[in-house]
Parts: sequence; C-alpha cells; structure tokens
Amino acid sequence: MNGIEAISSVTSVTQATMSNIGATQAAQLPVAAQANAAEQVTDVAGNGFATMLSDGLTNMDGKVAKADDLVARFVVDNTTPIHHVTVALEEARMAVELATQVRQRLTEGYRQLMNMQL
Repeated sequence: MNGIEAISSVTSVTQATMSNIGATQAAQLPVAAQANAAEQVTDVAGNGFATMLSDGLTNMDGKVAKADDLVARFVVDNTTPIHHVTVALEEARMAVELATQVRQRLTEGYRQLMNMQL
C-alpha cells in the first residue's frame, strides 16, 4: 500500500465518521442551521481535504525525485554543484518528515475519535 492509498483510506474513514458526527449534531440544530451546517461539512470533509493531502504527497514525491535526480547527475558527472544536491536532499528530507508527522497526527486523531464514548 503506497502513501496515497493509505491517505485515501484514512480520508474515507474520516468522511464516514464526519457524516456520523454531523448526523448527531444535526438533530440538535434548527432547520435553517442544518442546511448551512450540511454544506459546510461537505466542503470541509469533501474534496478539499482529500485534494490537499493528495497534493501534499505529490509535492513530496516530486521533491524526492528531484533530489534523486540531482544525486544521480552529481555521481555521473561533476557539472552539478554540491550545494544544489545538498539543498535538494534537505528539502526532500523535510517533506518526508512533514508527511510522516501529518500521518501520525491523522492516525492519532482517528484513534481519539474511535475512543470517544457516545
């Protein structure tokens, strides 16, 4: 399972959980507020969040590929400056570390939601 599939599965579970929470809270809201709340939940938990995660993973993959390419070019010929390679490697490392932190926070949030007593 690659990173995008893992995030997609977490997103689908999160969306299902959000719809359950939204249904519970919707029973307590007036009718006019329910329509507005339903639109906001759809906007927040819908395509925006999944797109943001997907774009972030794509960006991370791009930085890692760029760093790999620069390292390969540096090894083959000496025309690539070492500082370009170093900067690209550090950007890739930081992108991977950010993706790891986001995954850990999402997992922790999911576990907290599942442990909540209703």
